[in-house]
Amino acid sequence: MNKWTPMATWAAITLGGISLAPTAAADTLFPETAYVSLRESAQLLKFPGQVVWPGGPKMLYTSVTPDGGVLAVSSPKEGGVYLFDTGTGRQLGMVKTGKAAKGLKITPDGREVYVVNEGADTISVVDIAAQKVVASIATEKKPHNLRFSADGKTAYVTLQGGAGLGVIDTGARRMTRVIPTPGIDAPHNLDLSADGKQAFIRGLSNRVGVLDLLTGKMQKVMEVGQGHAGIDVIPGGHLVFTGAIADDVVTVIDTRTLQVLKRIKVGFGPHGLRASRDGRYLYVAVTAADEVAVIDVARLEVVKTYREASFPFWVAVRGNP
Repeated sequence: MNKWTPMATWAAITLGGISLAPTAAADTLFPETAYVSLRESAQLLKFPGQVVWPGGPKMLYTSVTPDGGVLAVSSPKEGGVYLFDTGTGRQLGMVKTGKAAKGLKITPDGREVYVVNEGADTISVVDIAAQKVVASIATEKKPHNLRFSADGKTAYVTLQGGAGLGVIDTGARRMTRVIPTPGIDAPHNLDLSADGKQAFIRGLSNRVGVLDLLTGKMQKVMEVGQGHAGIDVIPGGHLVFTGAIADDVVTVIDTRTLQVLKRIKVGFGPHGLRASRDGRYLYVAVTAADEVAVIDVARLEVVKTYREASFPFWVAVRGNP
């Protein structure tokens, strides 16, 4: 893996608290903008160019609007969501939502962000333009993260307390049912298949379950790297990648055969990951190594690493919600 140290390559320029670097116009590894939360340094990172923004305490989960204009970031320490202008890096506002705000996702229409309050067993619906909570949805114990259907009418939330996968009617603003997830005792993160008929659920330990959302049946449970992590069905839908915060591998799963294809070594602690909009590259936040690794999806190997401090946690990419 190539090591690249930003300070050895360019001198940072500070303007209003924002660290600016020359944009990496030649960096073809980022066909769309990618954002990485830096949990321990309370900062955010923008690629290409490795531009660092000041954030809030314990920057955690991230999501970007479909038009790329606003980045939402949860802070469990503050119990809410921070909103940033992606063009300038300026903080637009902070909205309190509830105890231990964790996973979040912006709706497909870009108007609202659903924030999962793990410590309150609720999901807060935040109007982005108005910067206020407009609804609260009760869930089963310990909701952690969520994902919308393509039309935005349904949201699926992982219930880390063990109940399974919650189904949210976004029009009615309520949880309508819970689908059990046998084999995945503590559902942690999730993504949906390209056709929206399956949920790939990352457990809190070392398993991924494939849940048929139409029948409610678990199709398969596979062993992956140790510890919890993010999971991404890449655009095009033929591959799934998941990290392993207590391990050093990213596991690759074929969505057609539901077989593990490969385990790619990336350094210790891969957690958040997201593919580029065109599905060519996968960006991995490697927590313990303080790195962001780039995997070439066609070759299934790391092609570059970027040194970052401190504790890269989650990745958001415009065009890959």
